[in-house]
Amino acid sequence: MSDNPVDMRGGSPIDATELLARAAAAELCVQRGLQRTVDDFFLPEDARLDERTRSALSELLRGLIDAVERQIRRHGGDLAPDPVFARLMRSGLLRDPELMAELVGRVRQELLGHELPAHAPDDPERPSLINRFVDHPDRVVAASAMALLIAESRRRTSPEAGQFIQTDLPAELHHRLVWWVAAALREESGDPTAALDYALSEAAMRSLAAYDEGDRLETSAMRFALAVNPQRGELSDLLVEALGDRRIVLFIALLGHALGVDYAIAREMVLDTGGERLWLALRALEMPRAAVAQVGYALCEADPRRDLESFAELLDAIASIEPIQARAALTPLRLHPDYRAALLALRRGDVK
Repeated sequence: MSDNPVDMRGGSPIDATELLARAAAAELCVQRGLQRTVDDFFLPEDARLDERTRSALSELLRGLIDAVERQIRRHGGDLAPDPVFARLMRSGLLRDPELMAELVGRVRQELLGHELPAHAPDDPERPSLINRFVDHPDRVVAASAMALLIAESRRRTSPEAGQFIQTDLPAELHHRLVWWVAAALREESGDPTAALDYALSEAAMRSLAAYDEGDRLETSAMRFALAVNPQRGELSDLLVEALGDRRIVLFIALLGHALGVDYAIAREMVLDTGGERLWLALRALEMPRAAVAQVGYALCEADPRRDLESFAELLDAIASIEPIQARAALTPLRLHPDYRAALLALRRGDVK
């Protein structure tokens, strides 16, 4: 033990001013932590992320940032040795509402798809839904089915340490993430120079140039739905079969195409545990009672937040809704996205 009561440990001793400043900062940190705890405590259960979703969301966010960082490092030369995930978390940039809405939707969609009950086909010799369309005589349909299979495979992680091959984000969000990672790499370098700025900018631009939003799984599924363009008589069977094949992305895409809404809106309807808009949508598409029951049962089995008994009690009421009434009720979903967002913002402002 040192005889000196002020242990230098190779640096300067901490004076009283700095110690007081640290104490004040610590107090502020405690207060902020308490406020976060209080906010979390008062969240209603249906708004709180369960541990499985929270873990999957954290893993997805880290994986996407790592994927972008690898691309930039590959083209940017000798950069900061430490990963930038922690720096981006501290910055608050990752709280971006649009980014988090996309990631939460993606995580919940994948968890739901994973838990869908397996459905044995009536004919064991019959190929699965997508595989049948790969051999379709219409070359556009066949090509879109194959593109969907490729996109499904690409969405899965690489066998090398579970790394993502690409972000599979909408283009605007991918661009945002690339520039955030580049900026974090610059800061973490500790000694940014003009040469480093140039290298990072060039690396980011190369990453952006190589990205094609059209390769996204969701985009491929919507293209497939457009190519198949099922008629009302065919749609019910395809939707039920998509769930039976555990292809939740395809189910959402077929639903969105048939309703004339984009993928994000259709996904929001499917993931909403209340299900009111989804039941209206199925009736708007003239799905019969038996098909609605199959969809509702599958979703209740896959999502513990859904109540099968409550759905069963609603089934007669759902089936009694006239398709023309359901279509009229869903008309606002087809409005221009910015106009619809503005209307929702006005309604939120009226809530006191």
